[in-house]
Amino acid sequence: MSATIIDGKAFAARVRENVAARVRELRNTQGITPGLAVILVGEDPASEVYVRNKAKFTVEVGMESFEFRLPAATTQDALLAKVRALNANPAVHGILVQLPLPKHIDENAVIDAIAPEKDVDGFHIVNRGKLATGQDALVPCTPLGCWMMLKDTLGDLTGLHALVIGRSNIVGKPMAQLLLNSSCTVTVAHSKTRDIAALGRQADILVAAVGKPKMVKGEWIKPGATVIDVGINRTDAGLVGDVDFDSAKTVAGAITPVPGGVGPMTIACLLANTLKAVHMQHKLDFAPIL
Repeated sequence: MSATIIDGKAFAARVRENVAARVRELRNTQGITPGLAVILVGEDPASEVYVRNKAKFTVEVGMESFEFRLPAATTQDALLAKVRALNANPAVHGILVQLPLPKHIDENAVIDAIAPEKDVDGFHIVNRGKLATGQDALVPCTPLGCWMMLKDTLGDLTGLHALVIGRSNIVGKPMAQLLLNSSCTVTVAHSKTRDIAALGRQADILVAAVGKPKMVKGEWIKPGATVIDVGINRTDAGLVGDVDFDSAKTVAGAITPVPGGVGPMTIACLLANTLKAVHMQHKLDFAPIL
């Protein structure tokens, strides 16, 4: 047996095509062009690549891209003033402050300053609270992408047992909440969990988001389970995930590769969130992207 490989690159392209069609429709029927503002503080090389790709795909789907590159010495007050100005700008529907920020800036203070309805990263406490209570919210992009791929692969998730390995605020916790809201039975494992392998062998869905190369072995996986690997780890052998892909693909029913799995979905979901934010701000009905 060999698992079906979930092609995140192709799925992300479908999402972007759908977003582009909806952007054209919005412009034609409402006269609105969605605008996404990205703020980069400092010169982190990985962040530079992310910001460049975000700008490229934003323009590709027909949105306005607003990019602000600030020096690493920018004060917290200056950054907060920039965020407040973007909150007040009607041409900007989504605001993303690229993380990590320089150490002298409080990330939580910056996230909290973004208007919740423009928080396309889904990190604001209002959006987190709405997700936790099952209300409509802007959801963090990476777990949203994982959830969309699970729905596309499995259809109805009701009653499935899901194991989420990792409890970060960016991936693990919102991922668990999305699955819970989809009527899964959810277990969250972390560094203090005893016998994660035994939990894995019970799970219909396994999402690995811990940042440890090849931590999840094939023998941890229930035969036929769907495995979503969020990890992107740089090693001497190249990029690898949190799942030992070679052993896992012989047991799983479906699995995401690294690279080419979850990664491409993150920017696609950022664009989808920006489109959703426009609809929220203009009180327009919003149908799910896929």
